[in-house]
Amino acid sequence: MPNRFVLEICVESVDHAVAAERGGAHRIELCSDLSSGGITPSAGLMQTTRRHVRVPIHVLIRPRAGNFCYSDHELEIMRNDIHAAKQFGMDGIVLGILHKSTRVDIERTKALVELAHPLPVTFHRAFDASENLETSLEEVIQTGASRILTSGGQPRATDGLSTLARLAQAARGRILLMPGGGINSKNVVRIVRTTLAQEFHTSVGTSHPGSTGKGSSLSRGNDVTRSSLHSALFEQKVAKLVSLLGSVFHDGGVS
Repeated sequence: MPNRFVLEICVESVDHAVAAERGGAHRIELCSDLSSGGITPSAGLMQTTRRHVRVPIHVLIRPRAGNFCYSDHELEIMRNDIHAAKQFGMDGIVLGILHKSTRVDIERTKALVELAHPLPVTFHRAFDASENLETSLEEVIQTGASRILTSGGQPRATDGLSTLARLAQAARGRILLMPGGGINSKNVVRIVRTTLAQEFHTSVGTSHPGSTGKGSSLSRGNDVTRSSLHSALFEQKVAKLVSLLGSVFHDGGVS
């Protein structure tokens, strides 16, 4: 990769996945029902997206909206969905499990990380709902997850910048910390320079920052012309972020 950053784009449709790739995204996070906070996409969506997109696809494994404390039956669904994701050629898994106390559920998360192997696992913004982010960082590291998606415990990454910078420093060399939550072309350079992170996650304005990591869909209905315009705009927004991130790294803004 020519630049030292990874831009991950969260999408809930094949059209936006294709647009994100055309815009220069390095990775896709695929999910469904962004308006509820995001849940596991269907087998058909995984298969079709994989057929049309060449960049890595990480798939959200979340059996329902709401909190991140799951029953035994919900855990069984998650295990089956991980098997399906591997079968359909996904490149990574995105999940998060908490105890009712909002502590990270190390045991259950570790079991799913091991099941997902060799696919890397991102612990998603359930992390931001945990009771103590510094403690949770250490707990997620124990699970064997590869990265943490976080907004520093706030609705938007810009609201949690000092916390993100502190967490990124504590995580360095042990686990990747990926800022996400309301990242756009107006604030991405500030977030890069403050956190010194090298991976960034955004839905480029199609999500509600207040929801835990996901949000609402930009494009609705079956109007082909409107859908095409939205995809074109989506692509432009991704391309602008890629250009801004590239300029920061080329200017030596991140060590």
